[in-house]
Amino acid sequence: MWFRPSMLIDYAPILVLFVLVALFALGNVALSELLGRRRAAIGKASAYECGMGAVGNARMRLSIHFYLVAVLFILFDVESLLLIPWAVAARGLAADGFGGIVFAEVVAFVAVLAVGLAFVWRKGGLEWER
Repeated sequence: MWFRPSMLIDYAPILVLFVLVALFALGNVALSELLGRRRAAIGKASAYECGMGAVGNARMRLSIHFYLVAVLFILFDVESLLLIPWAVAARGLAADGFGGIVFAEVVAFVAVLAVGLAFVWRKGGLEWER
């Protein structure tokens, strides 16, 4: 049976923590809304980004290369994060006799990543300026 009544007791501290965090966040927002000063200023309504004033149109077209670099970063970042659970469980897997098989699978995974990175690099996908 996947549900035990004792599970509620086991997870009660986590539930209490979530409730306290939610109340703290909502309380801070409510207090800042109630107690905060309201001053109209000329600069408040102007667009501001990264410490520089807005230049140009907000509907400016960006190069597809910008999106390609962003997607490649996310792809390799997420795939490298998949190595962390393996690294955590590696000692236990070696003790169970599966160490060699799992290590070979991870080597194959990293090899596929390396081949993909080499392909993208050779095609110039990582160069910012073209």
